[in-house]
Amino acid sequence: MKTYRELLKNGEQKLAAAGIENAAGEAWYLFEDAFSVSKMDYLLDQNRICPEEAQIDKYESYLHKRSIEHVPMQYLLGNQEFMGLSFQVTPDVLIPRLDTEILVEEILHTVSEADSVLDLCTGSGCIILSLAYYGTFQRCIGADISEAALRVAKENGKSLVPMVEFIKSDLFENIKGKYDLIVSNPPYITTEECTRLMPEVRDHEPMLALDGHEDGLYFYRKIISSAPEFLNPGGYLFFEIGYDQGKSVPALMKQAGFTQVVCKKDLAGLDRVVYGRYMD
Repeated sequence: MKTYRELLKNGEQKLAAAGIENAAGEAWYLFEDAFSVSKMDYLLDQNRICPEEAQIDKYESYLHKRSIEHVPMQYLLGNQEFMGLSFQVTPDVLIPRLDTEILVEEILHTVSEADSVLDLCTGSGCIILSLAYYGTFQRCIGADISEAALRVAKENGKSLVPMVEFIKSDLFENIKGKYDLIVSNPPYITTEECTRLMPEVRDHEPMLALDGHEDGLYFYRKIISSAPEFLNPGGYLFFEIGYDQGKSVPALMKQAGFTQVVCKKDLAGLDRVVYGRYMD
């Protein structure tokens, strides 16, 4: 039988050998879940022998799936933190990224007077639920074409902000009314680039939420062309964009009549958020 310390060290070594970037951190999170042990308890009793074969088997299964199958840790544990909130995640939704927090923070900082917000391609619901949780919006709707994704979003809504409504819709197809703010983190990776993504993303995250078609701009064009019909005068349209779309997406918005178009960078200095207003 092995001690906690030996089991954790073995996990770190397996993940490191598989090229997992944060092997020590991920080994700990998987260990913590498999053995239901806190960091403090572990530190106080590292030499404890673990007699529970079921717990050891669970940990070994985690390590195999992470190191050999490259299943993202978030899918193994079933959750991911975003904006200080815990979101349920499954392979039906993209794993919320730190970069997307920039989008939410920029909205909260920029849009001071808005009652209604629509989130297209909502996925796990992390954007709309964070806006509803931290903002002052009265009407919050998330839409997605994927019923499986919406089931995840609705579960997150129940535990975080029950007031948020989720609708099955192919972009604006089933959307009614007008909004002060429309936000979207649409699929924006080119079809060719999708084939070159790291296996954790390419083989496990939903391609429906990644593939932005030939040039990565397909969904931006569709949303930008239809958004004015669903925006109140002076309403905002916000996007997350790819690092190389800081010129193309603003140009599309300006061509469609949006004004005060701004491009913001993320913490790495890459173009990440674009927004503008429609005044008609």
